Amino acid sequence: MDLLVVIMNDLGFTDEEIERYARHITLPQVGGIGQRKLINSKVLVIGAGGLGSPLLLYLAAAGIGTIGIIDDDKVELSNLQRQIIHTNDNINIHKTDSAKKAILAINPNINVVTYKERFSIKNAEDIVSNFDIVADGSDNFGTRFLANDVCYLKNKTLVSAAILRFEGQISTYSAYKSSNCCYRCLWPEPPPKGLIASCGEAGVFGALAGSIGSIQGIEILKEILGIGHSLNNHLLIFDTLSSDMRKVKIKKDNNCKLCGSNPTITSIQNHKDYI
Repeated sequence: MDLLVVIMNDLGFTDEEIERYARHITLPQVGGIGQRKLINSKVLVIGAGGLGSPLLLYLAAAGIGTIGIIDDDKVELSNLQRQIIHTNDNINIHKTDSAKKAILAINPNINVVTYKERFSIKNAEDIVSNFDIVADGSDNFGTRFLANDVCYLKNKTLVSAAILRFEGQISTYSAYKSSNCCYRCLWPEPPPKGLIASCGEAGVFGALAGSIGSIQGIEILKEILGIGHSLNNHLLIFDTLSSDMRKVKIKKDNNCKLCGSNPTITSIQNHKDYI
């Protein structure tokens, strides 16, 4: 028997898993131990839309053991321009069901937990508590700030991304660790309603969602494996029209009302930012 197979079997891998994850296992930075970390990990994805589509597909393919999906929408025809996890046959089906079917078709060995509800004050703490890392692919500021705040208060790492028109942004926030900043260090408050158009109002370049969602997957895998350079304290900005990708340094705000020296946000309950 091949020595690699013997070693992997000793780590609890089946022959099918060894073949499925062979290209990961052969990477020195991952190996069998790293792949086991991926299999044992739990990742919550907020939104099964443009960003969630490629992200969910790659997390499943990588072998993330438990994937949570929260979304209260159903698949619409207008989604299919960028939300590649869904198909024409799934129009009017809950996005969580459509996404679950797609990722289990790629990897039936994983556990998929679905929540057909909006990520809100009522459920955020209970749901986030069940996962190691949260990926925010939502399309509104209320959800983004809620995800940031609950992850900080629950000591969870957040990988947050956003897209609009031809530009995408992504960062990692582990503010509960040492001197890392949180989302509020960059954007202290949500913008006034109506100031920034939504994707539905302003449009979004379809393939951009694939690029940023895939990078989001890369950053999550790196965080789980503990390899490479984290996007903590950095904002990655991708402009598709210029093909320019910039990484901007973010400094922790000691006056941040969530993670600063004298925080005023100590609970998510009844916070006006989430309305």
